[in-house]
Amino acid sequence: MKVAILSESPVDEAAIRILVEGLLQHDVELPSMPPLRSRGYDAALASLPTVVRHLHYQTDAEALVLVVDSDRSVPHEAAHDALDQGESACRLCRIRSSIQQEQGRLSPRPSGDRLRTACGLAVPTLEAWLRCGLDPHVNEATWCRALASRESPYDGRRLKRDVYGVDAPPLELAVRVASEQARRLVDTGELPHLEQLFPGGFGSLAADVRGW
Repeated sequence: MKVAILSESPVDEAAIRILVEGLLQHDVELPSMPPLRSRGYDAALASLPTVVRHLHYQTDAEALVLVVDSDRSVPHEAAHDALDQGESACRLCRIRSSIQQEQGRLSPRPSGDRLRTACGLAVPTLEAWLRCGLDPHVNEATWCRALASRESPYDGRRLKRDVYGVDAPPLELAVRVASEQARRLVDTGELPHLEQLFPGGFGSLAADVRGW
């Protein structure tokens, strides 16, 4: 299956590919992607129309997976799905809305196949997912309580240090370690646990993938 993966960094994309393969229970092939000038949530959101058009018209990609970090923005909740345009302060709702708007402008593919999509929100960063099974204090519920009280038991910097051993790991090290941790989650059967701990973010991604 040809699945494009877009996230905030090559590190995140390496881990997400393994997690998606775990959900699908088979390997995926990466199609060509347009060049990205910058990274991060804002860049991912801005590049979405270009990416969707490229995959739709220039490739035979079957699906697009997009995962961004929540940082300190509003985590996704099931109640958002009942709103016409989702929750405007929720990054997951915003990327879903952007994809839907762009796909509505596209003419049908010659094959007639629609580009399937799956979106996730790592709360607060992808490194939180990679701590599943290792640190019971890292989960969406804990982070939501921390946002409400403004007293965070951890943050993105601490999560990076816990996963990679340093605050600012070299790219090669970060890709290797993130891939190893994602593989651990798949090989040890932790994906259902990950979905329980991060229902709004990883749970949304898993539900989208299962809907393909």
